[in-house]
Amino acid sequence: MPWMQRLLIPIFDPAVREWATEARLLRWLTFLWLFVGLAVLVSASYPMANADFGDGFYYLKRQLIWVIVGLIGFNILVYSPLRYIQGIADWFVLILLTLILLTLVPGLGTTVNGATRWLKVGPIPIQPSELIKPFLILQAARIFGQWNRLRWGTRAIWLVIFALMLFGILLQPNLSTTALCGISLWAIALASGLRLKYLGMTAGSGVLLAILSMTFREYQRRRVLAFLNPWKDRYGDGYQLIQSLLAVGSGGSTGTGFGLSQQKLLYLPIQFTDFIFAVFAEEFGFIGSALLLLMLVTYATLALMVAFKARQRVHQLVAIGVMVVMVGQSLLNIGVATGALPTTGLPFPLFSYGGSSMIASLMCAGMLIRVARENAQAEVVAIGDRPSRRPRRSRRSSTASKI
Repeated sequence: MPWMQRLLIPIFDPAVREWATEARLLRWLTFLWLFVGLAVLVSASYPMANADFGDGFYYLKRQLIWVIVGLIGFNILVYSPLRYIQGIADWFVLILLTLILLTLVPGLGTTVNGATRWLKVGPIPIQPSELIKPFLILQAARIFGQWNRLRWGTRAIWLVIFALMLFGILLQPNLSTTALCGISLWAIALASGLRLKYLGMTAGSGVLLAILSMTFREYQRRRVLAFLNPWKDRYGDGYQLIQSLLAVGSGGSTGTGFGLSQQKLLYLPIQFTDFIFAVFAEEFGFIGSALLLLMLVTYATLALMVAFKARQRVHQLVAIGVMVVMVGQSLLNIGVATGALPTTGLPFPLFSYGGSSMIASLMCAGMLIRVARENAQAEVVAIGDRPSRRPRRSRRSSTASKI
């Protein structure tokens, strides 16, 4: 059935020919990003998967399941009017906020590497702080895009909800995701035209909260100190960053070749999640890394073009929010792997292993493409460009044919 094929395998979709240029480019760029990410995941995870499970493709097989789920969500968003998705975004934010708070309840949350960020639904672990990202973008765009029309009570309620979400993620603890969600909210609010003094106070509060978190959590403080001088504790807190830098430096200009990374052979920790870029840089070198950055710049440029062309403020803010999450998170991950930023547990969208991150990233990409499609559908012809002597009925039909 054509609709089933389009839903499950959106790569083969003949209707794409009718889309706007930006929507088509974003679609193919998303699939390119996804396929490169899957290839890098195979290379980065194969040694550990083979050692632990006797199957080098163990993590790829599991990731493909999440890719299918994510592509279904991607296609639903691409073909659903944005106003309908916005109408239920608030409920998803509240549901996922509840799940975030449930991770803090002893016995319910699943702890990995000292952080309790997951809940188990049967045998399936989910990370609510990742899944909330696309709905957070939608709801933040909806609130800040209509800020001047909302009552103070409604504004206060949603500001409290956003703050509670950030505080809940911080308590898991997950400082990196808290920072990313906070930056996304701040960027959407800035683009909406909120007064700078309020934004400045919010930014200052966020920095103060991060400092307090590092003050009361010794491991976060050690990470920052190790980032400043990893060789001071080369076998302790600095070990991870040193191995990542060795991988990046070993790539040289052209890289060691696909599948030939040495650092992934049980030297570099969590090499197929938070530090997957280090494996990519080692195997594809400076040229490959530059091309990856070029892809991110192209994605960001297209997202900004979509935002500038949007006629509705909410649509503009959705496009900006998606750009911040997809491109901003990628740059933060690269910054951590190259030692430009303190070590944090932030996945690389569409690259790192993880079901919740994959689903959230594909849904964000789907929202951006939907905005690009609705921009084209909203195009109208200026009155001054119409022939003045045509009958009224003819003008309407001419206009309708161009919408």
